Amino acid sequence: MTLEIINTANAEPSERLAALKVAAASQTATMKNGEVNNHIHTVYSFSPYTPSGAAWAARQAGLEVAGSVDHDSIGAAEEMLAACDILGLGCVVGFEMRTGFKDTPFGDRKLNNPDSVGIAYMTVQCVAPSRIPEVAAFLTPVRQRRRERTRRMAAAVSEILTATGVGEALDFERDVVAPSQYAHGGGLTERHLLAGVAHQLMARHGTGDTLIAALQRLGVAVPPKQAAFLSDAHNPHLLFDILGVLKSTLLERVFEQPDDRECIPAKTVIDFAHAIGAIPAYAYLGDVGESPTGDKKAEKFEDDFIEPLFDTLAKMGYEAVAYMPPRNTVAQLLRVQGLCRQHGLMEISGVDINSSRQSFNCPEVLQPEFRHLVQTTWDLVKRQRSF
Repeated sequence: MTLEIINTANAEPSERLAALKVAAASQTATMKNGEVNNHIHTVYSFSPYTPSGAAWAARQAGLEVAGSVDHDSIGAAEEMLAACDILGLGCVVGFEMRTGFKDTPFGDRKLNNPDSVGIAYMTVQCVAPSRIPEVAAFLTPVRQRRRERTRRMAAAVSEILTATGVGEALDFERDVVAPSQYAHGGGLTERHLLAGVAHQLMARHGTGDTLIAALQRLGVAVPPKQAAFLSDAHNPHLLFDILGVLKSTLLERVFEQPDDRECIPAKTVIDFAHAIGAIPAYAYLGDVGESPTGDKKAEKFEDDFIEPLFDTLAKMGYEAVAYMPPRNTVAQLLRVQGLCRQHGLMEISGVDINSSRQSFNCPEVLQPEFRHLVQTTWDLVKRQRSF
């Protein structure tokens, strides 16, 4: 029961932390392996992990440092810091958001966002505990704007569900907002919308051929590997597997481009990060050929114009570039490392954790080409503690 409470989203953070203390005192942890991860999502964006649950999973995986970055939210930060302290882990907290590049030379280019041109993901890392309320206030209008756009997309999804006879119209508040942490400062994402659809499909169509047929009636392609997952009546990852196929096909039919009140200018976010002593980081994606992690289709992103892009990033005031060693080829990342050194940009690593199928481990960070990222992470921990 203790472990269940640690990862119960509707429990109070104090309850989760109390349960975490009991678990830490009564269970032997995995030996630390030197790995770090600065890019863990929690229930405050979309993830199967509460902050306490994420810290526990990181410790059980042998990590030495765990960092949370939720979409449009700093809601996880205080609990994540406390949980990592209980478990003897270093911790780095921040947030991730999409920002406008329309006033840069790349306003008409697809950067690191598969859904939009002129809009780029960035993280703000190393937020000092004393500045968390300021961050929450800064993100509130962004969260509100995204909620309204998501409401409109939910209406479009509802039309498809009812027109195909696969399901009924979504109740936006009940099916999308209520399961999220929006009421507690969490972000609301497209994954919350798709989860509302997925839960309805699971309730109405179960698993196997009936579920697959329902998805096909929605116009959703189900590749053989995913079909096998969806046919497993005991699949503990079923929700996330349905989300994956919905995201690959259905989302693009209802997706509404965000405006510049939701994706505020990147320079505005950079200036805010500097004002609170945090580190603004561009999130490198890079061209995807055969994705090492299998999580992206083949598509071109920044690599053809990466030199002038890095010139612009430095001029805009970015202090770092965040990247994921398992996602790209070594050749891509060695090029990024060289450009970071050229422009005096810090390198921050992490693996984007938002599914129950993902491992918290990142053994790549211990390879010679990436080993320096471990020390960089500890530098972030020290900087955050110093404020």
